[in-house]
Amino acid sequence: MDVDCDVAIVGYGPTGLVLASALGKAGHRVIVFERWPGLYGLPRLTHIDGETARIIQAVGDIDHALRDAAPIPDYRYLNGAGELLVTLDWSGDSCGYASHISMYQPDIEEAIDMRVRATGNVEVNQGWAVVNVRQDDGGVAVTARPWTQSRTGQWSHGGEERTVTARYLVGADGANSFVRAALGIGSIDHGVDDRWLNIDTERLRPLPRRFDRLTQYCDPARGHMHMPIGRSRQRFELAVLPGEDQEVFETPEYAWAWLRERHGLGPEDVRILRQVVYVFQGRIATSWREGRTFLAGDAAHTTPPYMGQGACSGMRDGITLAWKLDLVLRGLAGEALLDTYETERRPHATAITEISIALGRVANTHDPVAAAARDEAFRTGDVPPPPPFPTLAGGVVHTRADGSPAPPAGTLAPQGVVGRGAVRGRCDDVIGGGFSLISRADVRRVLTADQLAFLDALGVRRACLADVSPDHVTDIDGTYSAFLDRHGADAFIGRPDFHLYWAGGLGDLPAAVDGLRSRLSWAADPAPAEAGA
Repeated sequence: MDVDCDVAIVGYGPTGLVLASALGKAGHRVIVFERWPGLYGLPRLTHIDGETARIIQAVGDIDHALRDAAPIPDYRYLNGAGELLVTLDWSGDSCGYASHISMYQPDIEEAIDMRVRATGNVEVNQGWAVVNVRQDDGGVAVTARPWTQSRTGQWSHGGEERTVTARYLVGADGANSFVRAALGIGSIDHGVDDRWLNIDTERLRPLPRRFDRLTQYCDPARGHMHMPIGRSRQRFELAVLPGEDQEVFETPEYAWAWLRERHGLGPEDVRILRQVVYVFQGRIATSWREGRTFLAGDAAHTTPPYMGQGACSGMRDGITLAWKLDLVLRGLAGEALLDTYETERRPHATAITEISIALGRVANTHDPVAAAARDEAFRTGDVPPPPPFPTLAGGVVHTRADGSPAPPAGTLAPQGVVGRGAVRGRCDDVIGGGFSLISRADVRRVLTADQLAFLDALGVRRACLADVSPDHVTDIDGTYSAFLDRHGADAFIGRPDFHLYWAGGLGDLPAAVDGLRSRLSWAADPAPAEAGA
């Protein structure tokens, strides 16, 4: 099949934006189809973590994205009487940012969209719906039509029809994914069917300080919550109970009555930006790849919002799939590398979904007797702590002899402030993105010419903390020395999605480099193909 582009992407939300920007930056030809005629413009997503902020740094203007953002120090769960049940500590730093951040989604989407268009390699078609997908061994054909809204508010597609061909297709088109349905891929349903009313508002004057904290009220009569949306806006949510009429909850009269009764707020305090009932679900697609087509974001996994990780997981999909597609498209790696996308991302997203579901059960206990037993369990300490946040357990990570990741492989690599010559800033900006090799000493002492050539072909950015190396950087805030000390290591290899491939002693680096070449299904010796070829 002759192709018009390297990758076609269906969907231009956070997942599709990240993927399009990363591939376009790498020099690949990308065509995007998105049903909405423009960026959504409203804050469905209100929370990201430090890892997600680093992803945005890689694919967009991070200062624009976080211009109204604020750290979230904790996540409090209170019962119906206002008694504290548990506080999740969200303080600290990760990847060079606050561990958890409240932000305004349109700022993030604008920041990435500007970078997408600046690459000159991405064609973005907004207001187009995909209506057919056909693939063979050589590529994927995607047919789309204009998608318009009628006077009655209904969406319909019609008019001209366009078909483009691509080497690969990614369906990032949401929970009701057309691409997933077209491939005949089903989903595993984790049995979540919670309805909550979302009321997003803009602050018109300073609100009481309690609204600056993310607080979940686990009231059996009706669960509700509030959280800031950056510094200028505020979100309120409340449960819609079984049997209640959704349409009533979506009227302005209901919102203002509830805000006044529950929080003492009126039109003089906030302006309602959006009011809509959402159905929270926990579903994982049974397969994330069919031939040359991949699923990402909500098309692959829908996660209840109780950890604020749904869009974060989608952006992780985007950055991970982007670097693997890049290597395969450039002829550096074999097709087998693409199979590691689901190997890595599926368990990670599933674990987050399961944790979110467990937290949702706490928030959605509507039976008063069960709620009283829950409260007593928290008082007495009979509730086990939540499981740790997942790390990569397979795929392109260094492993022990039994196949399990060799710690700290699979965890997140740090990002500190470094200097190189007259330039100082976040390390990814100073040394560049992609694979990285950070070391205490000059790695040329232990690596062969062939191994160094492989790292160069892979585009690995080297940084040495010792000033005897031409790769020298100054560890300005001590992030890297502290990390290496903590793990008893001399060096680490970071992946383009900021997970660690390996960390260890300098003497173990040659074997780690050879292992990386094998896990990438390296196919490019001695010279790589040009991007976009």
